[in-house]
Amino acid sequence: MLDRRLVLVSGKGGVGKSAVAAGYALMAQRHGLRVLAIEMESGRGLSAHFGIPDLAFKPKEVRPGLYAMHMVRSEALLEYLSLQLRLPGMGRFGAVARAFDALATAAPAVREIVTIGKILWEVREDKWDVVVVDAPPTGQIASYLRAPTSISELVTTGRIRGQADWMADVLADPQMTQLLLVSLAEELPVSETRETLDWVNETGFVEPPLVLANRILDEFSEDVSQHPEVDEMATLHRSLHASQEHWLTELRPDLELPKLFGLFTPTEVAAHLSDLLEDLK
Repeated sequence: MLDRRLVLVSGKGGVGKSAVAAGYALMAQRHGLRVLAIEMESGRGLSAHFGIPDLAFKPKEVRPGLYAMHMVRSEALLEYLSLQLRLPGMGRFGAVARAFDALATAAPAVREIVTIGKILWEVREDKWDVVVVDAPPTGQIASYLRAPTSISELVTTGRIRGQADWMADVLADPQMTQLLLVSLAEELPVSETRETLDWVNETGFVEPPLVLANRILDEFSEDVSQHPEVDEMATLHRSLHASQEHWLTELRPDLELPKLFGLFTPTEVAAHLSDLLEDLK
């Protein structure tokens, strides 16, 4: 796993994908790798788990050798135009920027190619040993993985076609890219994860992902029948554990991550997960 240059972490909303992404970034940093963690969605997913204020588009060092940034599509677009047109200070051209941003919002795959293109550019620049991405949920990730191929189908030749082709090649290369799908052992997350697995296997835009089951309960085997104050909680625990066992059989994850009881802060959760994710290596 630590040989991969790009690790995309997705999952149904609320399953803990941001915590897993932060934990993976911390694990890679602990192994001496130079890491860039990218938060693709709005919110404070990664920043909360790193214990820092809101992230910006410019990467910020949050640990020695670990940098983090928040994806801003308009900033990524201006950066791309500055690089491709070799025009410094592209941000000053407000009308041009707004026009391109409107195009990126309206045209099929353009918005996604700008975003995934920034991520893949960071991989290609070779500044980082690994780029870890807190990616969109499974309901949205397909449009980003499909974007390079969609652009290649629209543009038959030229620089843009060439760039789209190498993006697709990086995503499909099992030596470069790994997709991690995070799920809970519950009906809806398992169903959505399995649908995503079927789509990935059918399209081949990225190699088959690894599946992580999060917040898994240990079996409760103690006899607390003589303690009515906790007997009801024990009964609930056993019921939830039995339900999880059923859905784990359906999911067949590559790694199970425990439910972290207690007063854990988001930073502590990420630190715990960074240790547990060692088993992915």
